[in-house]
Amino acid sequence: MPRAGLTPAAVVEAGASLADEIGFAQLSMGVLAERLGIKTPSLYRHVDSLADLAHRIAILAMTELGDAVRDATQGRAGGDALIAAAQAMRTYVKDHPGRYAAGNAARSTGPDDPLLAASSRLLASLSAVLRGYQLDPGQEIHALRMLRSMMHGFATLEAAGGFQIDADVDESFTWMIDLIDQGLRAE
Repeated sequence: MPRAGLTPAAVVEAGASLADEIGFAQLSMGVLAERLGIKTPSLYRHVDSLADLAHRIAILAMTELGDAVRDATQGRAGGDALIAAAQAMRTYVKDHPGRYAAGNAARSTGPDDPLLAASSRLLASLSAVLRGYQLDPGQEIHALRMLRSMMHGFATLEAAGGFQIDADVDESFTWMIDLIDQGLRAE
């Protein structure tokens, strides 16, 4: 008998929270079942497999991150939008490292996969930031990849404790965003 109130969405949210706490790579059906106070086979009433759970967490992560970047950048343009987007992504990765890792590990299962729509939300918000720079349309995809790569790299290194040198990380972040802003303005 399923635990009262346990739904697929609740299982995904519990899995996402657990991944944030222990790390996405450590997430298992057994650990999640234990956290929920149920037997592992009961989870299969709500998700098909660990891979299905991971995919659903990825969809949740990309939706949340896309919304966070969109909300942070609304009404902003140029450097202000860039700073807001970068800070929103940095904060999301710090607060939700497990679900962010799930989002980066996931691959689309086909054209109807909700992951595509969720990922498109994030890319649309980042593309809106770049529109403020009036780039040549042929350069937009390169700028989008650069922007996402720089923001991803900084945020994941920071979340993993990868900045060990005795220098202010916030200063480094600001320096990086200023450099990106200058580079985009020069295009």
